[in-house]
Amino acid sequence: MRQWLLKGLKRPEGLSSAPHEEETPEHQHSWWQVMCLTGVDYFSTLGYQPGIAALAAGALSPIATLVLVGLTLFGALPTYRAVAEQSPHGLGSLSMLERLLPGWRGKLLVLFLLGFVATAFIVTITLSAADATAHILHNPFVPEFLASWQVPVTLVLIAALGGVFLAGFSEAISVAVVLVAVYLLLNVVVVGSAVQHVLTAPEKVTGWQNALSTDYASPLAMVAVALYVMPKLALGLSGFETGVAVMPLVKGDVAERVKGARKLLTTAALIMSVFLITSSFATTVLIPPAEFAEGGAANGRALAYLAHQYLGDWFGTAYDLSTIAILWFAGASALAGLLNIVPRYLPRYGMAPDWTRASRPMVLVFTAVAFVITVVFGAEVETQGGAYATGVLALILSAAVAVTLSAWTAGRTRPALFFGFVTLVFAYATVANIIERPDGLVIALLFVLAIVVVSLISRATRSTELRVTRISLDDEARRFINEAAELYLIANEPHGREAKEYVDKAREAWELHRLRTGEGLLFLEVTVPDASEFAGELRVTGEERHGFRVLRMHSTTIANSIAALLLHLRDQTGKTPHVYFHWAAEGNPIGALLRYLVFGGGDIPPLTREVLRQAEPDPDRRPVVHVG
Repeated sequence: MRQWLLKGLKRPEGLSSAPHEEETPEHQHSWWQVMCLTGVDYFSTLGYQPGIAALAAGALSPIATLVLVGLTLFGALPTYRAVAEQSPHGLGSLSMLERLLPGWRGKLLVLFLLGFVATAFIVTITLSAADATAHILHNPFVPEFLASWQVPVTLVLIAALGGVFLAGFSEAISVAVVLVAVYLLLNVVVVGSAVQHVLTAPEKVTGWQNALSTDYASPLAMVAVALYVMPKLALGLSGFETGVAVMPLVKGDVAERVKGARKLLTTAALIMSVFLITSSFATTVLIPPAEFAEGGAANGRALAYLAHQYLGDWFGTAYDLSTIAILWFAGASALAGLLNIVPRYLPRYGMAPDWTRASRPMVLVFTAVAFVITVVFGAEVETQGGAYATGVLALILSAAVAVTLSAWTAGRTRPALFFGFVTLVFAYATVANIIERPDGLVIALLFVLAIVVVSLISRATRSTELRVTRISLDDEARRFINEAAELYLIANEPHGREAKEYVDKAREAWELHRLRTGEGLLFLEVTVPDASEFAGELRVTGEERHGFRVLRMHSTTIANSIAALLLHLRDQTGKTPHVYFHWAAEGNPIGALLRYLVFGGGDIPPLTREVLRQAEPDPDRRPVVHVG
């Protein structure tokens, strides 16, 4: 079972010599094909978006949808076109914020945002499966006794999705192209038929207009209320983060990939905007408000309701099947996104257990979480909408902030002001949605807490790995090593690096270890520019300083880099290296451990010895650590 679960275990990114973001997928496709992979998530929201809009805004739903479309085309779309240009390897806005905020600040922010990513993707799975279940159970050909089986059927769909990924999922692009093409074609027929019925029934439009004039005193009041309810419609903004995540699948070099991704995002947004406006207007005018409520025939399936009513049950059933398929595949897209995000960030930080690099264990974890959320929300589409909207809005807000900061730091004032305004709009939408439906924030914070706790535990347990991707020595360093009869390395914490520092250190080596300067001593100095990084390349440079030979290197941690260098020198020279330390000042060992985990320092001698012990189990071949 272990072998099966861990099949395809990927090499940790921290042990790869090439940056993960530069890896190119084996199979790439035209931008419109990749758009379909994004579209199974984005376009599938048509299955439930009109109904949720009608419940949130009532007769004002078409106007509120127009506001949402304006925010899509003039807010989210420009933001993500900029993200595509600045993060062409599919890492999205999270990597932009990570670059803008180096060190632990950026990594902790990424961990926090990963909680919202998990919320958006997990609820995509549960929400899509719940809506697919609604389409199944409301179909007239399905037996009535199944009407109360909303939760069990949803769980079966989620389990089937997990089973597909456990078995191994391939040809996702081909399946997505077929599903999106069929679904959009059927929606053209359904929405076109609905609009035709609206045009031939002017009394229904008049009734809708009368309802608006009765409820709202002026057009300004309508716009104000539309802005107020707009955050509840944020589900119609989903798909942008997925759009940049799948960028590596676009065929071509980086420039062509960016161009293709921009076409992808723009085309998808335009198609969705047309469908959102027309479907919202048609469903609001043609469907009685009571049918949108819980238990109503149009709850979670407004367009399917119109398909059955105006095009017959057989066509309606075909539409149901297409909707069920694309909703189910939207869950597949979300699950694939989760399986893609974990190895892109957490292992690189050293903040994921080793088994998270295998897809099957993570499929089981995400499926179990989806089960819990489905049961908690009772597989209701409307009740999950708040959690989904929270995740989506938080991701778009982070993208807007990243693009704003990037433009500002680059000195591009006008774009910075524009994206700053977009950031304020999405900040309002996010806060308003959280205040109105705090369950989404609760779920996101639970994900954040789980990710942070697991990440910190993992970082602590993996801290004694070598954590070095590659070791290289310059010509001077190699000369020092080759000319040394024995490899005696004196660990020195560099300060002013004046002559007195090295003379005192040489005297200390004699007093503590009886090492003479004439024995070819090499001073070893390590500086830690960024202790938040988990692994990195070790470049050793040699220099003559005040008559002493010094090996210098920069690393993410001191103890691990010294251990890695000692093993490397042993393998290159066949000699047993010796490294000499003096005991650190007395202090709390817990404090030393925390300094090691956070700042890469701490009590270096015992940590170096422990890293060597784990890396080389044979004591006879292990480099020797001396402490005095």
